[in-house]
Amino acid sequence: MKKGDVIENLVVETMAAEGKCVSRLNGLVVFLEGGAPGDTVDVQLTKIKSSFLEGKVTAIKQLSPTRAQPFCEHFGLCGGCSWQHIQYEAQLQYKQQQVVDNLTRLGGLALPPILPIVPSAKTRFYRNKLDYTFSAHRWLTREEMEHRKAQETPAESWPPEPALGYHIPRKYDLVFDVNQCHLQPDPSNGIRLAIKDEALKVGIPFFDLRKQIGFLRTITIRTANTGEVMIILQVTYDKMEWTEKILRRLEKDFPQITSFNYIINGKKNDTFHDLDIICWKGNPYITEHMPKPDGSGTLQFRVGPKSFYQTNSDQAYQLYKLAWEMADLKGDELVYDLYTGTGTIANFVAAQAKKVVGLEYVAAAIEDAKVNSQINNIGNTDFYAGDMKDLLKDSFLAQHGTPDTVITDPPRAGMHEDVCRMLLKAAPQRIVYVSCNPATQARDLGILSELYDVTKVQPVDMFPHTVHVEDVVRLERRN
Repeated sequence: MKKGDVIENLVVETMAAEGKCVSRLNGLVVFLEGGAPGDTVDVQLTKIKSSFLEGKVTAIKQLSPTRAQPFCEHFGLCGGCSWQHIQYEAQLQYKQQQVVDNLTRLGGLALPPILPIVPSAKTRFYRNKLDYTFSAHRWLTREEMEHRKAQETPAESWPPEPALGYHIPRKYDLVFDVNQCHLQPDPSNGIRLAIKDEALKVGIPFFDLRKQIGFLRTITIRTANTGEVMIILQVTYDKMEWTEKILRRLEKDFPQITSFNYIINGKKNDTFHDLDIICWKGNPYITEHMPKPDGSGTLQFRVGPKSFYQTNSDQAYQLYKLAWEMADLKGDELVYDLYTGTGTIANFVAAQAKKVVGLEYVAAAIEDAKVNSQINNIGNTDFYAGDMKDLLKDSFLAQHGTPDTVITDPPRAGMHEDVCRMLLKAAPQRIVYVSCNPATQARDLGILSELYDVTKVQPVDMFPHTVHVEDVVRLERRN
């Protein structure tokens, strides 16, 4: 076998990490781009290794019974909802198996029976935040390029066409134009289209990432379950004539927008956590509502331009309620909430705890967490900012107390080994580990298994039609 060979009639068996399909050929695992489990396909080999092969599907001979018709016109070009072609029930099975495989194979853990994955009630329009990128040069599809070539139009004479949409997967400087996205509820699509229309009408230049010229960089749209809407327009330099043209168009067309913000960013990248946010009109935040876990009322969470908030609001409640249930608080516990973000979990469980101490790396998020406690009249929370491995030390425990229960919800990279070792030293009776990456969760649980047993595992689907899966695990200390 060599690179470029075409293998016919391979049967796709299952899904692997990062959304690739898996088949087998002569005892070797073949990772495939394209296809769905149950398909019979022809595959062109793209990589040859001694222990595995990689390839791309060139033809589908027989369709899988679990296939679905993709609902988005951008499917196949956009990398966002890459599992649209698989029925949702089948998606859930593969995500469940991903959790099982990671915890058993990577973590080498003894596990209780893993509970069935919690599905998302909404499989479309479930996100409350989207980021779109402006580009001076729209990505042309293969069909468009072939059509232009057929007209014998030289490529250098093709006029540049601006785009407002998403990056092509694995291409930092290439953006395709989005017509309709099925991820965020109205008025998200209308806002994006109105911004593009106004910019083209006025002649405001879109940013060229390679040349580092142009004005309009990104637009972030945040929606809340209260109906409030925030927009964050990112521009390259200060030219209020252009900025206000966009903002006034949105103000006129979308009365739902309650928070108008813009950022002046002259850097080479679009990150803005180190930049000032200018609130042009409205509140500098939107407000999310979430039921209290015991059903006694509603919590409010203020979400600012830089705030982290779970992007599927409905499933965030399900996720936090699971963490609350697994913590099984009686009211007299000192709880540490690691990677607390804007204090959502800390404030969610505070009514059932003696005290909650939240720790987080981002100082601005800690300020949000304190505000969220204040607006909910929660007086038994304290929040501290700093690098987790440097903050969670013997001296911190001596000052604030040794936790009875720890809830941890780290980023995809998981917890630093020093943090895991400190948890072993602190030895709380119970740890609830919320994860968005079962692979790094398995690694951390392997360390914690020196002192803890896994007593409950609950996968949760936060992002339908994607490869991602969340997992909540309860650990009990061995006495």
